[in-house]
Amino acid sequence: MPDTTPTQQDFTIMAIGQAGRLQYEAILLAGSLSLTNPDFAGKLVICEPQPGSLWKTDPRMSADARAALEGLGAEIVPFESQAFGQDYPFGNKIEALAALPEAPFLFLDTDTLITGDLTTLDLDFTRPSASMRREGTWPRIELYGPGYEAIWKSLYNRFGLDFAASLDLSKPDEYWQRYLYFNAGWFFHESPRRFGARFLSYARSIRDDRPVELVLQELNPWLDQVALPLVIHSFDGGRPGPGLAGLDGEVTCHYRTLPLLYARESDRVVEVLEAVAKDQPLRRVLRDYAPVKAMVYQNQGRRARGLFDRADLPHREQVIRNTLKREGLWLR
Repeated sequence: MPDTTPTQQDFTIMAIGQAGRLQYEAILLAGSLSLTNPDFAGKLVICEPQPGSLWKTDPRMSADARAALEGLGAEIVPFESQAFGQDYPFGNKIEALAALPEAPFLFLDTDTLITGDLTTLDLDFTRPSASMRREGTWPRIELYGPGYEAIWKSLYNRFGLDFAASLDLSKPDEYWQRYLYFNAGWFFHESPRRFGARFLSYARSIRDDRPVELVLQELNPWLDQVALPLVIHSFDGGRPGPGLAGLDGEVTCHYRTLPLLYARESDRVVEVLEAVAKDQPLRRVLRDYAPVKAMVYQNQGRRARGLFDRADLPHREQVIRNTLKREGLWLR
């Protein structure tokens, strides 16, 4: 009987493709995978929401974008929006999981480039994890409201989870990093069906019947990042170990926007971006996307890059954004 155990590369990379910005970012992502990992043995799946009652306009990608993605070897998989849609597009990553083939998966936000060798990652798909490249964006503590512990504990209690086991005890009480919190820019697990079903169940429960401790908290756009640590913890996952340092490191870059990429990311990231964007067949599609046209083809990215010292960047992203806006270089 042949060995059907997945190899280190035999997994699905999943991202969302949609009309507008995301279809162009999906092309850059697919191009970066082809450039840096030409022998990747798994699949790149671009999940595409379909028209329906939860969308005011058609969310499907253009024919040119689809052709470019398929030319890069991506498989486009449709999915139906039944819980989120137009009002909360971040929910795409939750609902699309049900459409994936039942195999280990790595979700990547579409505004990600692959810049290094995927085989260097120590991906244990039985122990899910997610990105620690985050700031303390949620919850926002009100003067007379509950603190971090009360808010997070109420969520763990809602789903019957061991709150104490999730804590980073090296951090002090009521400091945001003590509590399990991720950026949802990447996450992985062995089963998209089981992970996705639980992710959807938790997110809907929090949205539709929030614990009293969350009454003062804003959930849009943070709902996915509120539910994600609970889901990961429920599958015996947790904070990523050193074997995953290449994610948000030498292997992938979640750049968020092209102006931010040029402002703060490494020379390698810029090199990969420009190699993909300047590929002639892709250029014919990407030139319709204003940020690529300005940042890459009109060299405004190099001007943005010259405004910052990558060895001494501001600690807060907002400071970088404000500088770019002041110089007329903020595009998305």
